[in-house]
Amino acid sequence: MTPGTLLAVCRVHELLPTTDSTGVTAIDKRPVVGPVKVHGLGLSGDIQASRKHHGGESKAVYAYSQDDADYWAGELGTDIPPGRFGENLRIAGLPVSEAVIGERWQIGDRTILEVTCPRTPCRNFAQRMEQPGWVKRFAAAGRVGTYLRVVRNGTISAGDPVTVIRRPEHGVTSGDVFRGLSPAQAGLLADAEAAGGLVLSPEIKKVLRTLESRQSRETAPAAQ
Repeated sequence: MTPGTLLAVCRVHELLPTTDSTGVTAIDKRPVVGPVKVHGLGLSGDIQASRKHHGGESKAVYAYSQDDADYWAGELGTDIPPGRFGENLRIAGLPVSEAVIGERWQIGDRTILEVTCPRTPCRNFAQRMEQPGWVKRFAAAGRVGTYLRVVRNGTISAGDPVTVIRRPEHGVTSGDVFRGLSPAQAGLLADAEAAGGLVLSPEIKKVLRTLESRQSRETAPAAQ
């Protein structure tokens, strides 16, 4: 498989005010020059203002593809430079939004990241973009990028190759999760985890619990 390329490594430039309970957002990410260390909670020098919705081990790094950025550049009539969508990694040559859950990427000589779950657009993102109906528009396009956990720490730099070193056979993608899993897809993820070949993130487990609960209600016999 031909590797992709890490076009830019981005981390917080400054905290911006927001109207949510946190009061600030770290969505203003911008490219940095030179090597950046990667650890269990993300990039050295980067932060997430609220780890309730962003960050933590299962959302340590957010990646976005250049193809998807080019799509939005065409739609909006303006460039989408690396970091504009709050991503840590801008990647060319890989279908980031359709990466398989549990897929592993090696970046450079050492760093290994694992695909965990899709990004859910929020009002801070909408505020940053200043586009009418942005959350709905971004969601409808399905080009949401993906979060990753850090499997092996290392150091990364713009220009590093991004190589898929494992792609689980279940085939369920981050984009599938965002669009809404079918019962069959949910079963594939649950089976893969039960077989020991996959560690599902808390976010995916919550989705599976919700689906299971819904199915139980729908199949329960009606009260007499």
